[in-house]
Amino acid sequence: MYLEKFILPIDMEDDLLADRAAENGGPHGYVDNSYPCGLFAEKDLFEIGFKKITILYGGNGSGKSTLLNLIAEKLRLNRIAPYNSGEMFASYVENCEYSLGYDDEGFEYRIPNGSRVITSDDIFDYMLTVRTNNNEIIENKETAKDEWANLKFGETVKFSGMQDYEALRLQVLARKKSVSRRQFIRKTVGNEVKLSSNGETALQYFEQKLKNDTLYCLDEPENSMSPKMQLALVKMLEDMAHYCGCQFVIATHSPFLLALEGARIYDLDSRPAVIKEWWELENTRIYFDFFEKNRHFFKSNFNPI
Repeated sequence: MYLEKFILPIDMEDDLLADRAAENGGPHGYVDNSYPCGLFAEKDLFEIGFKKITILYGGNGSGKSTLLNLIAEKLRLNRIAPYNSGEMFASYVENCEYSLGYDDEGFEYRIPNGSRVITSDDIFDYMLTVRTNNNEIIENKETAKDEWANLKFGETVKFSGMQDYEALRLQVLARKKSVSRRQFIRKTVGNEVKLSSNGETALQYFEQKLKNDTLYCLDEPENSMSPKMQLALVKMLEDMAHYCGCQFVIATHSPFLLALEGARIYDLDSRPAVIKEWWELENTRIYFDFFEKNRHFFKSNFNPI
């Protein structure tokens, strides 16, 4: 287990705010936005202890994504999507502390290369990029069909300098007996990336990105996933944590992810923030109460496969 403990600078917040106010205007200075100061003090959350899977649970505004970003920034994890910060964020991160675990021989772990943050925005951007790329390929295919005919049956390109190299190379390719028009188009335009439903594509994204022996911070990875896809993601994360040397810190309120085997869950909706079991949390209780209330529908319409 790479990351063992993370400590928030709760007892330093007043000093950090005073220092920032002084920077902003001396004795008359003030801080426009104190975030994230005060967010975790009111929850009495000073320290987070980690397991192979640690979940930060809470509703919107609970601070789960903020805490995830503080951890990620302190550990200098790779990331793509930007995050919400403020004028106090950098100094707050600077004063956070963490400790790492130890291997079987007593050596302290290091944060593995390739460790990163993955957010729902990363997945949406990936799907958007692939769709845009596919549309461009479809548009270029029609042009490539005409280009193939002109190169194969038109006049031979005369090579008078490097400026003619690419046109000559394409003509040689088009006139090869072993290369069909379809193959020419595929080689010059490229192949479309197969996209399934949003949930299936999101799952494929994780299959491609998650590597063995790595630390990941995942911010609401269940977004765009159906319950079936979320359960598939749960199985993937459990296997990678238990068998592939991965550690996960996850911000979520999905009942399916909350039930990840062996996860330690911090309930950021409670005052103070405490560790709870997944079946004690409000989100899962709401689902349970709903289905319990409607149990008779399931009994009367149950058809085992």
